[in-house]
Amino acid sequence: MADPNDEIRFQVIWNNLISIVEEQARTLMRTAFSPVVRDSGDLSAALFDCQGRMLAQALTGTPGHVNSTAAAVPLMLEEIPITQLEEGDHLITNDPWLASGHLHDVTILSPVFREGEAIGFFACTCHQLDIGGRGQGPDATSVFEEGLAIPVLKLVKKGVVNAELLKIIRNNVRTPEEVEADILSYVATNEVSATNLCLALDNLKINNLEKIGDEIIKRSRSSMIEEIRKIPKGKAHNQIVLDSFGTPVKISCTIEVGENGLLIDFAGSSPASTKGINLVYNYTNAYSCFGARCIIGPQIPNNTGSISAITVKAPKGSILNVEHPWPVAARHIIGQFLPEVVMGCLAKILPDRVPAEGSACLWGIQLRGGPEIDGNFEENSNWGKGRYETLFFNAGGMGARTKMDGLSATAFPSGVRAMPIEVVENSAPIVIWHKELRPNSAGIGQYRGGFGQKIVLSTIDGRPCGLFAMFDRTTTEAKGRSGGENGSAGRLYLKSGKDLDAKGFQLIGPNEHLCFELPGGGGFGSVKDRNPEYMIDDKRAGLLSNKANAEDE
Repeated sequence: MADPNDEIRFQVIWNNLISIVEEQARTLMRTAFSPVVRDSGDLSAALFDCQGRMLAQALTGTPGHVNSTAAAVPLMLEEIPITQLEEGDHLITNDPWLASGHLHDVTILSPVFREGEAIGFFACTCHQLDIGGRGQGPDATSVFEEGLAIPVLKLVKKGVVNAELLKIIRNNVRTPEEVEADILSYVATNEVSATNLCLALDNLKINNLEKIGDEIIKRSRSSMIEEIRKIPKGKAHNQIVLDSFGTPVKISCTIEVGENGLLIDFAGSSPASTKGINLVYNYTNAYSCFGARCIIGPQIPNNTGSISAITVKAPKGSILNVEHPWPVAARHIIGQFLPEVVMGCLAKILPDRVPAEGSACLWGIQLRGGPEIDGNFEENSNWGKGRYETLFFNAGGMGARTKMDGLSATAFPSGVRAMPIEVVENSAPIVIWHKELRPNSAGIGQYRGGFGQKIVLSTIDGRPCGLFAMFDRTTTEAKGRSGGENGSAGRLYLKSGKDLDAKGFQLIGPNEHLCFELPGGGGFGSVKDRNPEYMIDDKRAGLLSNKANAEDE
């Protein structure tokens, strides 16, 4: 597009597509019934062409969902090709090996028809709080225990909802009304997005996405390769050891910078676990690509073109590439550390770009209450009788950046939002007594890491509950970089004094208070070079004690 007018037109078209997928994500959040989607944005929203190539994605959403959806759409179209789709059809699946790695994520793929011809697809992947089985946790020994598996099927055919399929779904989950309403809201969102796309194409006088899609993919791929070529050629290795679940987990990574792309190889990583902390390849690929893209070409749009410049290898049978029917429900525990491992490699090549390590893994507090929990304790007539499932996300501190302090209580790399306390307390019979930044949890340096947080909660009436623990960095700290100190490890325990396990389902007895101390991020650079005024500010805020920094007094 040498003609400046053509370039202006291309940018107008591109901005239209971005606004449509961003509105798609906002509509999902407005219409979903689950707080996980509505308030936290645990979703992906994207536009695909007829070849199944992701052209544009919404900024709202998680890398695990977005990049997994990019891989899922071509795989879904292998199951039900575009030639077998009609106007008003919508496909559904939650197959971990096709989509985003566990049964709790539902993907809806909807063809867009214009004047009787399919011109592309809208897809979204959203988290379901419950999908049956044991519930989301790492305790299962196979995927068969983890919930209802939905193969690629037509949820809607020619505008008519498959009532039999919905009935099967409803009868296999603990929150049937919420799950059904959520799934139908995803369908409605894709339909609205299709209407918006067709209106935009009418206004732009474009018949389909074929030519503009080719241009988007070509530009994105060539721009990414251009950025990779600016990096010194060669290899770099890094590894990280995570909390044990019986045996400590080692993630080993080697990055090779080539002339036309980046190779990320996880050879040497731990074998598959007997517990549900394993990853399918799609999810490993998703977070690995994201980690590289945080440092290399972050300004380039994330789509099939830019992702194609990165190749990810993970040995089959390793914890990062398991095959059916290995358990995978809590795959995010390991997956959200992959950007840290990848960036650790890149720090040896581009030390002035890469931040220190952070808390990485979300501390999603998932609780269950009701008869199946109460039955484990003596009867108490004061306990309520209703069943509930609740999940709310919390984040520790990010690592210090190379020129700025790390962000506190910020979800990186997942990007999900923390739910307001009022929403959490309204959706389940619990009370959050404390939610505050955790003093002295940040690694100090020229630039300090972000602070973790402390959360204390209980049920509203002293009723027992079940905790699905899916936490990490309780024995391993976020490492500082370039002389910065490590962040503090996390801890979970009962106010009565008992320490809780970081992973696995646990029964919490009556009248207990659960305490969560989230890890902090590592520091960057020597503390001797830190601006003294920043130290004073943190001390005044009560986030840094004199004892923790006695040597700097």
